Amino acid sequence: MKILVPVKRVIDYNAKPRVKADGTGVDLANVKMSMNPFDEIAVEEAIRLKEKGVATEVIAVSIGVAKAQETLRTSLAMGADRAILIQTDEEVEPLALAKLLAKVQEEEGAGLIILGKQAIDDDSNQTGQMLAALLNLPQGTFASKVEVEGDSVSVTREVDGGLETVKLSTPAIITTDLRLNEPRYASLPNIMKAKSKPLAQKTPADYGVDIGARLETLKVVEPPKRTAGVKVADVDELVAKLKAMGVAA
Repeated sequence: MKILVPVKRVIDYNAKPRVKADGTGVDLANVKMSMNPFDEIAVEEAIRLKEKGVATEVIAVSIGVAKAQETLRTSLAMGADRAILIQTDEEVEPLALAKLLAKVQEEEGAGLIILGKQAIDDDSNQTGQMLAALLNLPQGTFASKVEVEGDSVSVTREVDGGLETVKLSTPAIITTDLRLNEPRYASLPNIMKAKSKPLAQKTPADYGVDIGARLETLKVVEPPKRTAGVKVADVDELVAKLKAMGVAA
């Protein structure tokens, strides 16, 4: 069984993003970029399934600029077998991403597609669900545990009320949550080996997918800075302040 793992190049979670002076977007100049943390968890889970003998091949795929090759090489260094870069300089919306991934799945015929539940740059949380709809495949979102049993996979997912376990027939789509696993660090020998692993380069036109924008970003602004809090001496003072703010009657 093949496992397809989409990965995205995003601003490193330790870096503080800056808004462009004209408010048209986020300034990416001289900013450290890395793999989306949720996608890193997806890569780790796919590799663990391969190590258990469940999967025969792990394929990483990324859609974005040429520098996304670095993200794919990280996946290969972690243990993925090969990679596909669908190169474009345009900003690709979740629906277009799902359409491209659907085309890749039609070519690869993977038994599982494992991807992060969301990307930390736009927090859309849409691609996995849209992909499942386009391919008409069962989905297990927000996975905190994955167990493959023959032609089915049990996914324990985190919901508002606690945990829910669903059993899906393969092929299936899984989106990962933070508590699924702890991604490994790529060793130096594996980083060197990753340089010789196959990385195919394609374009959206190769798949016949229109990635034209359907949404328009009007303006991007930084969130307002939080004002300093105040200390109160007792409950009576707290109630008085809440009444003055109009929060309490």
